[in-house]
Amino acid sequence: MIGNTTGTKKRHRIATNSRLSSTAAIIDSSRPDGTLTEVSHKPLPSSSSIRRSTTRHHPPLPLAPTVSNGFNDPTTADVILRLYLDQSSPFDSDDSETQLAVDSSSEFQIYLHSSVLRRSKYFAALLSDRWKKESGEIDYYRFNLAVTSSSVNNSVSNSINNHVTVLQLLYNNDLSSAIDTASTALELLPIALELLFEDCVTACVRYLEAVPWTEEEERTVLSLIPLLREEESAELLARVSPPKSDLSEEMLHGLILTAIHNHPNMAFAKAFVAKLLRDFSSRESARRVLDKSFQTSLNVVKESLEEYSSPEVFRGEINEMEAIQRLNLHTAMTNGRHLLWLIERMIELRAADTAVKEWSEQASFTANLQRAFRDDAWRNMVPGLPSVVMRCTCKLANAVAAGVILASRQVRMKLVKDWLPVLIVCKDNMTPMLTNHKSLYLELEETFLKIISTLPMSEAQELLQQCLSFSTRNVEDCPHLVSAFTTWFRRANRQLQGDHYQLS
Repeated sequence: MIGNTTGTKKRHRIATNSRLSSTAAIIDSSRPDGTLTEVSHKPLPSSSSIRRSTTRHHPPLPLAPTVSNGFNDPTTADVILRLYLDQSSPFDSDDSETQLAVDSSSEFQIYLHSSVLRRSKYFAALLSDRWKKESGEIDYYRFNLAVTSSSVNNSVSNSINNHVTVLQLLYNNDLSSAIDTASTALELLPIALELLFEDCVTACVRYLEAVPWTEEEERTVLSLIPLLREEESAELLARVSPPKSDLSEEMLHGLILTAIHNHPNMAFAKAFVAKLLRDFSSRESARRVLDKSFQTSLNVVKESLEEYSSPEVFRGEINEMEAIQRLNLHTAMTNGRHLLWLIERMIELRAADTAVKEWSEQASFTANLQRAFRDDAWRNMVPGLPSVVMRCTCKLANAVAAGVILASRQVRMKLVKDWLPVLIVCKDNMTPMLTNHKSLYLELEETFLKIISTLPMSEAQELLQQCLSFSTRNVEDCPHLVSAFTTWFRRANRQLQGDHYQLS
C-alpha cells in the first residue's frame, strides 16, 4: 500500500482539464459491476522498501511498447490495480469535485499492462518473480494502491486524478507534452517519486528548472528537494540557495554602482534602489553596502581634487593642460553628486555614523577644496561644484545637530574645524547670480553654530572666533551669530562657587 509521503502542500488542478475528464470517463465505462475481486494474500512491498539508487549509472528503463488498446483496456490487460482512498485521510463527502472523480465506495480498479508498468521501479518489483503468482492460479496480477491527501488545500479527488495521470503517463513516451505548468509538475512529482517512475521524475524536474514559480510553488519545490538526488536537485537549489553568505550585499552594491554610474535613466534607477535599501531586511547589511559605496565615491572626489590642486609637471600645450584640469573638476563634480545621494540614503536609514566620522577627518581634502575654490577656473568649468560639496557637508552636519547621528565630541569638533574654512572660502567667492548657494551657506552657518554650542567652552571659543565672517552689514540680519555669542558669554560669565554654579 502506497500513500503520499512528501507532506507537501499541493495546488488545485483546473477542473476543466481535458486529460482528467477523459480519464474519469474511461474509468467509469470500464469498471465491472458488483464488488471488487479479492486481491492476492501475498504481502506487497511498500515504496519505502524499494529505494531510489543514489547514482544514475544503471541502464535506462526501456520505453513502454505500443499497446494496441492502451490504458485501462480490460481485453488486453494483465494487471488489475485497485485504486482506493486511504480512510486515515478523511475528506468532505459533499465535495462535488470528489463525487465526479470517485463513486460512493471511493475506490475503483484500472486495467493495466505489466510490460508498461515496468517503467516504474516500484511496479517492476511487484512484478518480479518474488511477487508473481503461481502459474495457473489467476490470469491477472492484482495490486492495491492507496491514495491519500496530505494537504488540507488539496482535495482527495485531485490526488486521485493525479495518480491516474501518472499511471497514464506510463503509456506515454513523450512526457514533456503532458507537463505544461509548474503546478502540474509539482502535483505529479511526489507521485512519480512514490512509484519510482524515473522518466516522469526527470520530466517534472526539467520543467521546474526552466519556468518561473509563484511564492507558493517555490515553497513546494523546497519541500520536495530533499526527496531528489543531488544531481537532480542541483539546478533547483541554485535558484533558491545563495552560494555565499554575502551575496545580498554584493547584489545591493552592484545595484548602487549601476544606478549612479551606468543606468541611462539614473533618476528612476536611484529611486528604485532607494526603495530596495529602505525595505532591505538587514539594516546592518545595508549600512555596510552604503559605507563601501560612500568610501569609493569619496576617494574619487578626493583624488580628482588632489590632481587639480597639485598638478604634476606637464610638458605640452596649454590647451592640453586645461583639458586635464577640466576633466578632473568634472570627475569631482559627477562623483560629488553620487556622494550626496549616498549620504541622503545613509541618513534616511540612520546609518551615517561612519560617513560623519570619515567626513570629519578630511584635513587634506578640505585644504585642496580651499585652493580650488580660490581659483576662478571652476566658475566656468563646474560652477555647481561648491554647492554639491557643501550640500554633502550640510546634510551630515544637520543630522549631527538634530541628534539623528550621535557623534562623539571629537567628531563634532573636527567636523566644524575642517569644514568651516571651506564654507568661508565658498562665501567669499560666491557668484552673485547663484542665489541658491546663499541660502545653503546660511543654513550651514546656523548648523555649525548649533554644533559649536555642544562643545566645551575652550573649543567653542576657538571656533566662534572664525565665525565672524558670518556677520553682515546689518547686525540684525545675522541673529544666529548674535545668539551663538550671547550663549557663549552667558556661560563664560557664570562663577563657580564650591560645587555649584552661580547663575548671573
